[in-house]
Amino acid sequence: MEESQFDKRDDVIPRPSGRPFLTQRLPFIAVLALAVVGVAYMNVSNQALIGYWEFLALATGFLCVATEWDKAEDKAARYRLIWTQALHWVAILVTMNMVLYSNIQQMMPAAATSLILLALLALGTFLAGVSLISLEICFLGLSMAAAVPAIAWLKQSALFLVLGAVFLVGVVLALRPRGAARQNGR
Repeated sequence: MEESQFDKRDDVIPRPSGRPFLTQRLPFIAVLALAVVGVAYMNVSNQALIGYWEFLALATGFLCVATEWDKAEDKAARYRLIWTQALHWVAILVTMNMVLYSNIQQMMPAAATSLILLALLALGTFLAGVSLISLEICFLGLSMAAAVPAIAWLKQSALFLVLGAVFLVGVVLALRPRGAARQNGR
């Protein structure tokens, strides 16, 4: 008896792994954390971390290939996955290096450079997710993109946030009962 096309397709559908949800998402969380740490370090040190951003782009490209590897149906699909992702991430790396070119970088402060590099990494990650039809990779790219204005806002609002926290602590201390003196009726 001959196998139908549907029977063959069932053999290549990835089965859910028995790993816990957080363990499956750990590589995505790690890449997002590394991106935010890179921006934070660049803002503090006022230096462009060229090698760091290149490493993070390559790590994200590797993550894209690794997470989609099991979904590739055959050897040709895996080669196509590798080549398309390699070309995609080389384009992102070239664009990042254009931003880091000394003549362009002299026009921007280091903090702006780090946010631009994070935005390029976010765009590259999101587009890789769209290309691979991967919700996890798309969400990683969107999370990185959301971090760009959040970090810019946090840096501009840091003094306001500290003053607000001091105000709240003062209000709590002022409204808090005095302890034993109130209990004794004094």
